[in-house]
Amino acid sequence: MPSRRFLLTVSAAWLALGGGAYAQSADGKAVAFVKSTGDQLVAVVNGPGPAPQKRQRMTQIIDQTVDVDGVAKFCLGRFWRQASPAQQQRYIGIFHQVLVTNITSKLGEYQGVTFAIGRATPDGDNVNVDTTVNRPNNPPTDVKWEIGTAAGSPKIVDVVAEGTSLRLTQRQDYASYLSQHGGNIDELITAMQHQVEQDR
Repeated sequence: MPSRRFLLTVSAAWLALGGGAYAQSADGKAVAFVKSTGDQLVAVVNGPGPAPQKRQRMTQIIDQTVDVDGVAKFCLGRFWRQASPAQQQRYIGIFHQVLVTNITSKLGEYQGVTFAIGRATPDGDNVNVDTTVNRPNNPPTDVKWEIGTAAGSPKIVDVVAEGTSLRLTQRQDYASYLSQHGGNIDELITAMQHQVEQDR
């Protein structure tokens, strides 16, 4: 699984999105989409309500703004075609939970985060939005958001933090795990479930 520092950086970026000014760029729609997503996330984190209620709202935002199914399939790689329809459905379901847990499990560590959005660069059907995340007692971190536009409405398809792609890292981790466990999809799903339970 990705390192704790890497996940913390990505999670902090998610939750700080609404905290900084942003510059209009070559693709204002993608930039505005990133800013809007951040505003929604920050409103949930800083708003009232118990943790389960916040988690539910966070899940809704992620499902609306992230191409979760597409990212999940990408992360499973060649093993996606080897999985049965029932396994594919279970895997995507737990992948949703892993993504939400990675973002919400360490809410107490995001105090004082600031965020600035820079330029947007077209890349085929996608747009890359450059950002900088600042956390107290940590050097600034460059985070790039890859926004997919092929489906019509923009969706987040990848986050590149510290020069490392979240979905490529996850794909490598899953491939390594499955290679060590005889390609057993059920074992991967069980390991992902344990990860969610431990991080909650």
